[in-house]
Amino acid sequence: MATYNSIGVTYAQTRRPDPRIAATIRRVLGGAATVIDVGAGTGSYEPPETVVAVEPSAVMIAQRPDHAARAVEAIPLADDSADAAMALLTVHHWSDLEAGIGELRRVARRRVVVFTFDPDVNHRFWLLDEYLPEAAAFDSARAVPIDRLAALMGGARVETVPVPHDCTDGFLAAFWRRPEAYLDPRIRAGISMFAQAGEDVVRSGLQRLADDLSSGRWHRRHADLLGRESLDVGYRLLVAEL
Repeated sequence: MATYNSIGVTYAQTRRPDPRIAATIRRVLGGAATVIDVGAGTGSYEPPETVVAVEPSAVMIAQRPDHAARAVEAIPLADDSADAAMALLTVHHWSDLEAGIGELRRVARRRVVVFTFDPDVNHRFWLLDEYLPEAAAFDSARAVPIDRLAALMGGARVETVPVPHDCTDGFLAAFWRRPEAYLDPRIRAGISMFAQAGEDVVRSGLQRLADDLSSGRWHRRHADLLGRESLDVGYRLLVAEL
């Protein structure tokens, strides 16, 4: 996650927590009185019960609001330090997933919550499937299969998290009904796949998207999406009871 010192500069503006997703995360935390947030970023979705946020990027820490939990760059925490530990849209960046999940289980007394994406579903998203297959191939190298993640968590239930059409958190598939957003460099800067794949990989696909939007071809092809309020584009919550 050290790359976020360079690609996380706009996160506080483009990755604002969506209240509907926030409510789902709070529900699965199950009334935990104390929470540790690992890979915390700018503090999106942190409940007020968060006692420590673990975030290795100084750029991300600098964007955390004044009222946010204390942030540290590693986990110098004792066993069973909090009721729950959570890791939100971060595990696909971890260099040692097994060790990281082990740490979540070590510091949590009752529950571990992970918000991630199912690559088998996410990579069928129209943006990747039709316009950016090369970027999808790059993303596949870091994506974590849901069954592997659930096994590392010691067994976890999996919940689908539909993405609202007006989602305020600008992660990869948040703009499934607002395709023009992907042409905005400021929005792309807050999406790690774009930043890490590089402009050379995505340039031609984005140009084809721009052409299809200009001609109306995208809207004709995806007319079925235009009346949808939410869509399953692969985002999942995994919850393990300890």
